[in-house]
Amino acid sequence: MHSFKNWTWLVVVIIGISLTGCAYVHTKTPFDTNLNNTDLGTKVGIAETRSVLWLVAWGDASYEAAARNGDIKVLKHADQETFQVLLGLYTRIRVIVYGD
Repeated sequence: MHSFKNWTWLVVVIIGISLTGCAYVHTKTPFDTNLNNTDLGTKVGIAETRSVLWLVAWGDASYEAAARNGDIKVLKHADQETFQVLLGLYTRIRVIVYGD
């Protein structure tokens, strides 16, 4: 009986580790290779796309849409922000561009 308890805890720990990040994810990632020399510019533009229930998606998260939304003519830097709940049950992806 003692061995069964140990295996039960081991299975619970393995399941817990494998599901890490499945309930909630919120990350922001730069799209730049040389962050020490990044000039962001004076303007910011944001574009996003969303999806619900893995069935319906809408939006335009392109660089072009973000630049248009920020009235940016020269792109200098971009970030991507991901927000996800319950393995993608709801997902929002934003592209944030900086420039002049």
